[in-house]
Amino acid sequence: MNDTAETLHFSCTLCGKCCHDLKLPLSVSESISWLRRGGVVQVLTEAMPWPVEPPADDGPAQHKRRRSFAATSGNQPIRVIVTLAASFDGPCPHLRDDMRCGAYEARPRVCRIYPAEVNPYVKLMPAGKACPPQAWTEQHPAFERAGRILDDQTVEIIRQSRDADAQDASLKERFVALLGYTKAALSNEGFAVYTPQPAAAREALEAVAAQASRSSLDRVSSDWTFVSNQRDTIEALVSIEARATADTKDDDGAFRYLGWRASNT
Repeated sequence: MNDTAETLHFSCTLCGKCCHDLKLPLSVSESISWLRRGGVVQVLTEAMPWPVEPPADDGPAQHKRRRSFAATSGNQPIRVIVTLAASFDGPCPHLRDDMRCGAYEARPRVCRIYPAEVNPYVKLMPAGKACPPQAWTEQHPAFERAGRILDDQTVEIIRQSRDADAQDASLKERFVALLGYTKAALSNEGFAVYTPQPAAAREALEAVAAQASRSSLDRVSSDWTFVSNQRDTIEALVSIEARATADTKDDDGAFRYLGWRASNT
């Protein structure tokens, strides 16, 4: 085997770049812990029309199904993905001056597996990471070979992350219902970003987590509106009788649209 071509080597250089200006995906339990430590959690929503169930062998579609919940948008069946994210501008509040983590033992799973990807359909690409070139030289231990992570502990944490993501979908459904969130971006086009008051977010998350620990959660009936800054997207969604709007922020500043393309609405 050509080690240079097939193997990625990696070791943290303590540059701190991966700990700045982030929306760090969290599980429900990690979000509660983050809020209890004084952090801010944002709610990112995306959705996709779901008129029929995908084939069992459609891996990417089944991955989205596992981490989403069923809802409607007008007359269109959809699935909604909710991502809870620790949000901060500048350095992480737990980053110390020596570029080490001040909450190392309590850090989220996504930090523990870095630079690996949680999504099984996203390839690990050094160019897409904040780490400097010297973090990837062959003098460091082998991290991935032929697309397979070599460290057993990292593999296990990735499995735990994917399991939590799927298990949390119903909790997130109840959580956004409690907060009254019903807008979502079209999946792969952007996110609708909500910024709840930390106390309100913590109260709602603790409530749904406590309810789930006592019994199964009841289904929530919700009607969602797609948000987009693309005229053709809105027209296409309306044509299939989904709700869609070009209103990309609300008056109180709690919601805004984060899109990948410049607006043409």
